Parts: sequence; structure tokens; C-alpha cells
Amino acid sequence: MLNYSGRLDSVYAALSDGSRRAMVERLSRGPASVKELAEPLTMSLPAVLQHLRVLEESGLVRSQKVGRVRTCRLEPAVLQQAEQWIADRRTRWADRLDRLDEFLDETEGEEQ
Repeated sequence: MLNYSGRLDSVYAALSDGSRRAMVERLSRGPASVKELAEPLTMSLPAVLQHLRVLEESGLVRSQKVGRVRTCRLEPAVLQQAEQWIADRRTRWADRLDRLDEFLDETEGEEQ
């Protein structure tokens, strides 16, 4: 099992907002400038920058400033950690449900 830390909490907190999820979705297609990320959103540029700061603090996004343009990139390894946590839970619950199904099948066979 992966060694999960507080970072996972901050990743899920960052993904809890629809605007930040939209930014992550856009960045999953490749790097984008802050201006490109802000275009489809109905908020001010300072609000977009606050959302980006949350994404950067969680580790999901990193940015680089060249001249006057700040370009953002998705950090897939961090997103993969969050996905792995969900996959681990899914596997665990699938195993439990399989065992329950087997138990119910055995119990039903004994009753007949």
C-alpha cells in the first residue's frame, strides 16, 4: 500500500472545487498559460490566481514564468497517487462484496 500523507488531503481539497477541476481538465490536454486557463471561467483574474495557488500548493500543478507569461503544467504523478488511493479502496470493497456473495450463496444452499 502506498504511504499516503497530508498531501493526499490537499489534493482532494483542491479537487473539491469545480473551477479547479476545470483547470485540471484543461491542463490534462497540455500546458496552458494563466490567461488560457482563465478564459472559460466566469471569475476575475485574481480569483483564478487564487485557485491556481491552491492547485500548486497541493502539488497537482506547477507553473513557470517566462517574461510576462506564466505557464502551468499538470503533475501527473500527484494525480496518480489520488487515483491509486481510490483504486485501493475499490479493490478492497470488491473483495469484501465477493466474500459476502460467496457467504450468501453458501447460506442459501444450506437452507434448501
